[in-house]
Amino acid sequence: MDQLINDFSPGLFIMQALIFLVLLFILAKFAWKPIIQSLKIREESIQDALDAAERAKQEMERLKSDNERLLDEARQEREQILKDARQVANSLKEEASLDAEKQAKRILEDARLAIKNEKQAALTEVKNQVAKLSLQITEKLLRRELADEKAQKELIEDFVKDTKLN
Repeated sequence: MDQLINDFSPGLFIMQALIFLVLLFILAKFAWKPIIQSLKIREESIQDALDAAERAKQEMERLKSDNERLLDEARQEREQILKDARQVANSLKEEASLDAEKQAKRILEDARLAIKNEKQAALTEVKNQVAKLSLQITEKLLRRELADEKAQKELIEDFVKDTKLN
């Protein structure tokens, strides 16, 4: 360092200072403005990119909240649809049960009516058979009893006595 101070030349120093100032003037005149302008443009583009990123972030948050809201609505709608479907299924089940019960009652009533009709027909048939048998027995008894003429006359007289003429 001592050697630098000893080798110091004022003329060289002034010349170097003058060259430095000229270089600084040329740089300020021609280079710094475009450099500063390009730095401003770059700064603006970076700021625009940051603003766009912030807007995109806000848009994503808005879309996310909209998606969550839509998912909640879809879940609620699904639950309502399932609830309605359960109610419809239960009502159909109850309706089918009532219809089956009504149909069973109707079938039982029809069966009772058919049994009653068959019973009535059987009783009528039995009565007819009994009447036929009674007539046949009576006919056989009367033939046996009325085989002689005297018994026939007595029977006719009894009928005439029982019947009163006007």
